[in-house]
Amino acid sequence: MIDPLQALILALIQGLTEFLPVSSSGHLVIPSLLLGWPDQGLAFDVAVHVGTLAAVLLYFRGDLYRMAIDWLRAPLAPREQSQSYMVWLLLAATLPAVVLGLLLGDWLEATTRSLPVIATTTLLFGLLLGLADRRAAARQQGAALTLRVALLVGLGQATALVPGVSRSGVTITVGLLLGMDRQSAARFSFLLSIPVILGAGLLKVIDLLQSGVSVQWPMLVLATIAAGLVAYLCIDVFLRWLDRIGLMPFVWYRVALAALLYAIWLSQ
Repeated sequence: MIDPLQALILALIQGLTEFLPVSSSGHLVIPSLLLGWPDQGLAFDVAVHVGTLAAVLLYFRGDLYRMAIDWLRAPLAPREQSQSYMVWLLLAATLPAVVLGLLLGDWLEATTRSLPVIATTTLLFGLLLGLADRRAAARQQGAALTLRVALLVGLGQATALVPGVSRSGVTITVGLLLGMDRQSAARFSFLLSIPVILGAGLLKVIDLLQSGVSVQWPMLVLATIAAGLVAYLCIDVFLRWLDRIGLMPFVWYRVALAALLYAIWLSQ
């Protein structure tokens, strides 16, 4: 079991990296690999998932309310580009990650949590993000979000089961490569995180209930609040500054992080 200080640090890392294109799973693996920290445990995973889910639900509460109302009015015959249509796009984009997670999730978890894998995915998907951002900066107008685009973004999201890829990073990258503008790609990526985080959290809750392990409630409440507050601030700052600074700062960060991870791996 991790101690309270480790729990707070990991919760801050989760909140900081969940929605930024830098890979939260990759960053959470690094302390255990480099510092020998024990696995944070199922209860902690549930806590930080609750925190980040609360953050994105709160931030997009207006969009979610409008989607729910529009979907209830016309669930089966939505107008294209309507809020009801967006619900179906989010569901369609979620399917690839669900299928791949059920088929390969356990295998990927057991075989990809290593420094060379994280370093490689951090570098390659960081460079791909840079290419996508350069293309987006050169466009005058973004393309519309269609079912085809949503499905391809969903396929990209499925690759984020591998640590270091970054769920938000790869979904924004695919969206930009398919012609979306930065703001639209980022907002769709963040909305798409809701069913993914919710589904992963529910599976972890089931595993936690079946495990029968004891729960340190004060530490988990602290982790939930810390992850949620930091995640909310990250979403807000990211969307406010995205058009001003673009995505290249995250690309250079990923390149530097990959170089550091390769150096650590080769020195072991």
